[in-house]
Amino acid sequence: MTAGQTARERARAELTGAIKDEARRQLAVDGAHQLSLRAVARALGMASSAIYRYFPSRDELLTALIIDAYDALGEAVEAVEPVAEPALWWHAVCTAVRGWALANRHEYALIFGSPVPGYRAPHDTVAPAARIPLALVRVAEAADLPDGDLPAELRAQVEHVLGLAGSTLTPGAMARVMITWTQLFGMIGFELFGQLVGSADPADAFFDHTVREMAAFLGLRSPNVAHAIGPQP
Repeated sequence: MTAGQTARERARAELTGAIKDEARRQLAVDGAHQLSLRAVARALGMASSAIYRYFPSRDELLTALIIDAYDALGEAVEAVEPVAEPALWWHAVCTAVRGWALANRHEYALIFGSPVPGYRAPHDTVAPAARIPLALVRVAEAADLPDGDLPAELRAQVEHVLGLAGSTLTPGAMARVMITWTQLFGMIGFELFGQLVGSADPADAFFDHTVREMAAFLGLRSPNVAHAIGPQP
């Protein structure tokens, strides 16, 4: 809220926040597929008709929660201070992603878990979602990464992504960023959703080792990394 807001605008902002907070509580209990505007209104003591003045549909409420989650994760990642060694910067960014995910499991599941039946994310979610991979791209841009051979179809796709990102990376380097991006979120998803139980649980050592391997795969291996974040294999 800003100082220039009227009392009505402040009240609307406060109630909008309360609606989203209650929706997040219900996500934690019942999951996104069970989210209901009527249930949120009932929990807040609102008339069912009143909540539609704030969110005309369940999908609009879901979109608001998804954008909030992407923005919160984006802020956590962008708060990581750049360092001279790209491998250390990479490790810090990946660790920030995991830290946010562990602290916000249900919001992470909302944006990276199973799709919500009947919901299709609008274009409004694209820019917030891009904040995280763009942070990884910026780390890669800090190093002099080589190109690599790519199949023609993939190279065309990657070149399109490079244009969207406004990146100076070569197509081969960008493809490696995309591979490690999916690896990172797949690994965190496995941890959060219990897929590592009985193997790499707790996942701290596995995560650190994998992040180092991803850095080496990208071409970010540095003589200072072993000293700063643990022994290399």
